[in-house]
Amino acid sequence: MVYIPLAVYWVILFTATSLPLKKLPSIGFTDKINHFIAYFVLAILVNLTLIYQRKSRLLFERASIVTIVICLFYGAIDELHQMLVPGRFAETWDWVADASGTFLGVLIVYSLINILKYRLEFN
Repeated sequence: MVYIPLAVYWVILFTATSLPLKKLPSIGFTDKINHFIAYFVLAILVNLTLIYQRKSRLLFERASIVTIVICLFYGAIDELHQMLVPGRFAETWDWVADASGTFLGVLIVYSLINILKYRLEFN
């Protein structure tokens, strides 16, 4: 059950980045802000999934680091993938925006857990 929000979001994200740019509706933000927000949400969902899964203690204990690695790697692969999509381009600054959103998403989850003094235990 914990994997469903992440899976749904990731399918939407992949689909959106696979469509030619002309076919996407404009949501009024710059491209870099779109990347930032997309990876901010992705990082939060990946991080929470790794925290709440109960199959791997290592993933649980290293959720923040693993989230960063997953999101940065996926961001790089996604930029390369966009070179194959008509009207799209791979840009280093897009990946930087992805990375920035990732780091803030992980920081928010980490901060909220500490602020709320939520006790995380692997059972």
